[in-house]
Amino acid sequence: MNFTGIISGIKSLGNHRKKFIVFLIVCFLVMLLSYLRTVFAVPGEMTLLEGEEHVIDLKSPFLVSIKADKIGVVKLNDGEIEKKQGYFRLSSPLLLRPQKNGSVSLNLRILGVIPLRTIKVDVVPNKKIAACGNTIGVKLKIDGILVIGISDVETMEEKRITPAKQSGIKQGDLITEINNTKVNSVKELLGEIEKSRGEKVDIKYKRGNNLMSGEIQPVKSVDDEKYRIGLWVRESTAGIGTMTFYDPETGCFGALGHGIADIDTGELMPVLSGEILESQILTIKKGKQGNPGELRGVFIEENKLGTIKTNCEYGIYGAFDSKSLNKISHRLYPIALKSDIREGPATILSNISGKDVEEFKIDIIKVSRQNTEGTKGMVIKVTDKKLLNKTGGIVQGMSGSPILQNGKIVGAVTHVLVNDPTRGYGIFIERMVKNVNGAHSGKLKTLAKAG
Repeated sequence: MNFTGIISGIKSLGNHRKKFIVFLIVCFLVMLLSYLRTVFAVPGEMTLLEGEEHVIDLKSPFLVSIKADKIGVVKLNDGEIEKKQGYFRLSSPLLLRPQKNGSVSLNLRILGVIPLRTIKVDVVPNKKIAACGNTIGVKLKIDGILVIGISDVETMEEKRITPAKQSGIKQGDLITEINNTKVNSVKELLGEIEKSRGEKVDIKYKRGNNLMSGEIQPVKSVDDEKYRIGLWVRESTAGIGTMTFYDPETGCFGALGHGIADIDTGELMPVLSGEILESQILTIKKGKQGNPGELRGVFIEENKLGTIKTNCEYGIYGAFDSKSLNKISHRLYPIALKSDIREGPATILSNISGKDVEEFKIDIIKVSRQNTEGTKGMVIKVTDKKLLNKTGGIVQGMSGSPILQNGKIVGAVTHVLVNDPTRGYGIFIERMVKNVNGAHSGKLKTLAKAG
């Protein structure tokens, strides 16, 4: 028997098997890399203008199923995207055609099995809005009573007690009821506590989206001989900001570009009621490195401009009084999508003196293509000599100043860099327009903590 030949054959078979295994590993790695490249190439969220086509060209080898959670918002390759799966090759471009204003989620799976990505597509109206830049007075009544601190109370017996400690209530909570009586003001809260005459009271409060309850036993304070529970609270806030835009079709406005948060807790303030007022800038505190500047002015109480309906992470939104249109700048501009924005020269509209809106030069030095949800989608730098001379750059009160580029409104100023007041951040206008649409429909509510 030729043992040498048999051994040689086994070795040869082993080599072929090794090569085959290596081949399979290489194929697996190639497919894995292709999968990962496709996952990262497919956007998680897209904003499209109604009536404008958009091409997704992934150049990927996969056959995918695409299923929509609703029909009629967008078409794909001239056909409806059904709630049931339809199959498409990613080696060829996909053509999205927006049909109407709204949102739809597109679920992509390789061969209908392997999850690839879910794309949230928002379609916003393709129209012009008025870029403003006017400073406004903002008055906001909180929906509830905000707890900004907890302290002890010195009793008539000269003891120091913290009544609120046992209830579980914390800074940032919103008090809504005392003894099953709704309280909307500090005065009402104090009245209910005084009525208790030192007996335990039931307290209901919100923490985020959770409704909670507890008991507090008020104690009589040695300071004024009134019953106290050891809470520092706030029911309203006021300040100056900038109106970004007005939508002449809906009568709605958007301002600030970021939400109004409590100065002590950092929590976003839910709106019970609010209004915007005409304002006038009197002086400017110039911004310096490490010390942000500020626009200082007054509210003109008798000149109410509109009603605030929503305070969310992306600004304040509401209904504008059509009788006050002569008090704001209202030149119309097309809406720019994030994909339209280029790094380079741009301008902002700001009101830094009296009631006059002026246009100032800036540079957009970075556009975050992945950042669609936040308020810091763009990094901007003030280059206008007049603005630098007067304010030092971006100052408090300029939040909401519209950013213009190539004849379109692209966003709004939201933040200043404390260590360099010539630089700051901006939000994409597409994000603000989505929210004003929600305010118009009455469906938008407080969303999240302000950035």
